[in-house]
Amino acid sequence: MPAFPSALPAARTPDPMDAPALRWGVLGTGWIAERFVSSVQRHTRQKFTAVASRDAARAKDFAEANNIPGSYGSYEDLVAAGDVDIVYVATEHTAHLACARLALEAGKHTLVEKPIGLDAAEATRIARLAAERGLFCAEALWTFFLPRFDVVRQILDSGVLGEVHTVLADIGEHFGPEHRILRPELAGGPLLDLGTYPVSLATWVLGAPAHIQACGQPHPAGVNGQTSAILRDTHGNQAVVHTTLFSDTPTTATIAGSHATLSLPGPFYQPGDLVLTPSGGGTPLTCAGSRTAHDALHFEAAEAARCIAAGSPQTPLRPLSDSIATLRAMDEIRRLTGITFPRPA
Repeated sequence: MPAFPSALPAARTPDPMDAPALRWGVLGTGWIAERFVSSVQRHTRQKFTAVASRDAARAKDFAEANNIPGSYGSYEDLVAAGDVDIVYVATEHTAHLACARLALEAGKHTLVEKPIGLDAAEATRIARLAAERGLFCAEALWTFFLPRFDVVRQILDSGVLGEVHTVLADIGEHFGPEHRILRPELAGGPLLDLGTYPVSLATWVLGAPAHIQACGQPHPAGVNGQTSAILRDTHGNQAVVHTTLFSDTPTTATIAGSHATLSLPGPFYQPGDLVLTPSGGGTPLTCAGSRTAHDALHFEAAEAARCIAAGSPQTPLRPLSDSIATLRAMDEIRRLTGITFPRPA
């Protein structure tokens, strides 16, 4: 058993400015697209050459506001453009599969905003198409590309926690009545938007669950309002996850082992601190992290560019098998709680 360390490891994340520059096209002009583009432009050498929306005027406005030279009123026109190397899919969840297929079939490397699909079946279809075409594809679940999570990765790999028996993760945020998360036709509710974070942490640390228990509470808007679940592995180790859109919650995470406990103060899925505490008491170690929130979205773009330049079709930081495993667990949570999503035409 490794001795308790004298200091936490430093992140090994390469400088995003060193990533080879690619030409990016963006499908979608919403909140996450705006923040992704802004972060990538500030912190990397990546170039945005085009943006597309189903509303040409909206695409033009977005392009002008973000200094992007090209804009299109259709997704088909963007993926056909010769000056686009990689497509970032930032559409609503219900369009992720169609847009990812469109980009991959046009021969473009593809980064799909989380969740990569509505369910594991959609994610599997995307993964198979990318493999058939020999193209890079990944889920833009930015958490796993952050320097904070490279430190978590090193702590887990070191064995200093001992056997991990418990993962606790929560995320809750209040939303006003106009937000798309309350629209059933867009696969609303907290599970895909918020719940991806705690469920992905659980499946990453403990692996695919052998058994799941879950319960939910409906929202007056006609979507699920909150969900809690217990995910148990084959050894009986457990993850307890919770997500809600009724309230703001601490949004913290804990990974507890037989020899030490790793705490991630909230928001656990963003840049921030880490605290490692030995079992039975003792002096904790703290790694102070910057709280740059969504300005850290650029790390996933830099990783995609490095993988493509190296000829790697996937990133080891979030392989598509992990994305599928997370969605498979969420499929079971939905089955147990009666949550249904629309099936796109």
